[in-house]
Amino acid sequence: MKFVTGLLAAILLVAGVGASHAVVRIADDRGGRIGTYVDKYQGLRSSGETVVIDGLCASACTIVLGAVPHDRICVTPNATLGFHAAWDMGNNGRAITNREATKMLYSMYPSNIRRWIAKRGGLKPQMVFLRGPQLASMYKPCYMDARASAR
Repeated sequence: MKFVTGLLAAILLVAGVGASHAVVRIADDRGGRIGTYVDKYQGLRSSGETVVIDGLCASACTIVLGAVPHDRICVTPNATLGFHAAWDMGNNGRAITNREATKMLYSMYPSNIRRWIAKRGGLKPQMVFLRGPQLASMYKPCYMDARASAR
């Protein structure tokens, strides 16, 4: 009987390990430098944490879609993804599209996201937003958890 009780306890302990992983919540991230986000999300990928998108994730923030496995990303009804071409600051202080960085950024996205972007003419200087039922059809729904931490 002790063996059965011990085995049951071990099974419950192992089953609980997956459920106790930390959750990273993205709620108001307007992006930034691509390299910074690549580094950030490589660490997140290897951490095993689940990503909850619960608000704006725009620009370089969207790299999370290609860096973290699809089954570890979920979206709430508040989730909004914003995509645009990569750019550099020109001599006159104006943004200039960086074609090579845009190609690299586009290649990081999963195929369903690339198809969605392509149907809208590709990555351009203007932001395009993916939200609502279209986004919900691509990623599983999630519900906020008290353990979620904003990153």
